[in-house]
Amino acid sequence: MEKKFKRIGVLTSGGDAPGMNSVIKSVTCAALDMGVEVIGILGGYSGLINDRTKKLSESDVSDIISKGGTMLYSDRCDEFKTEEGMQKAIATCKKHNIDGIIAIGGDGTFRGATDLSIRGVPCIGVSGTIDNDITATDITVGFDTAMNTVLKLGDALRDTSESHARCCVIEVMGRNAGYIAIETGMALNAIGVVIQEMPFDKEAMFAKMIRMKEQGQRSFIVIVAEGMGSEFGEALTKEIEEKTGIEARFNRPAHIVRGGIPTLADRCFAARCGYKAVQLLLEGQSDVVICSRHDKIIPVDIKWALIVDRMYKNKLKDGDLDAFTPEEIEKMKALCKERHEYFVEMYEIVNAIGC
Repeated sequence: MEKKFKRIGVLTSGGDAPGMNSVIKSVTCAALDMGVEVIGILGGYSGLINDRTKKLSESDVSDIISKGGTMLYSDRCDEFKTEEGMQKAIATCKKHNIDGIIAIGGDGTFRGATDLSIRGVPCIGVSGTIDNDITATDITVGFDTAMNTVLKLGDALRDTSESHARCCVIEVMGRNAGYIAIETGMALNAIGVVIQEMPFDKEAMFAKMIRMKEQGQRSFIVIVAEGMGSEFGEALTKEIEEKTGIEARFNRPAHIVRGGIPTLADRCFAARCGYKAVQLLLEGQSDVVICSRHDKIIPVDIKWALIVDRMYKNKLKDGDLDAFTPEEIEKMKALCKERHEYFVEMYEIVNAIGC
């Protein structure tokens, strides 16, 4: 029987994340193994609009999994948000006989994927973002590598802080989410972690720092999530010196956290997601995002994923829940509660053991 899919496209969109190349390799090799050709779309949705494509073979992707970033490059494309832009993208799909697309990225990428699905181009999303801020999935491609990059930098800063009896305040990426901050804060034995999700008692932190200093401690680490604002970390650094008498330095590794060699965890997770995306697409599924729930790789309706994300981030608009059943809404609420409880537990532990 003739296959429904003869050729699929793959693209990466939005902020790059270590492990995206592993998804690309998995998608390419899995599809070719199933007898389906693969077209790489260069520069995300912008490349789809402007017809920048490349046919991919096994040799094209054979040595990319150890590299950070994305071999297909990425872009943020406002034109794709317009009907005219989407029609140009659809025209490119028709020109190259692309039967479906696997889109790797974050929530903006998924919005583009569902828009294409509605217009007749089947799409499946794979979460690729260091921020881990896709509520529907427990973990995203790139998150583990980003945390390990911060961990390495933090360990190095601890060494020099010990030598000079200093406190290092490190602002970490993560957009408006505190996942990188809370986990690296725990791993670095930070005396304080500042995230949007939980209230921060800086006076308690100052008091603990003074107490630890009196006991002979020389080095301190404080982790601040970038979602606190661009001036928060520097202001806190100055206040630490004023309130504790401990010399403090501010550090912002910024986009360094997005790069680097993907970890084993990210490579394996990316491979599982890429393979599952191809499998589901060829089975006829569309308009879903590949998620990890309790270490199981499952498809989740993109619209459901986008709305539960809004619910968790308190960004729901009038009418957002109208298309969902009471049971689906209850599942959203339960997932949001689970996310909140994660931060409560992690924050309690960090505050108890950090020093």
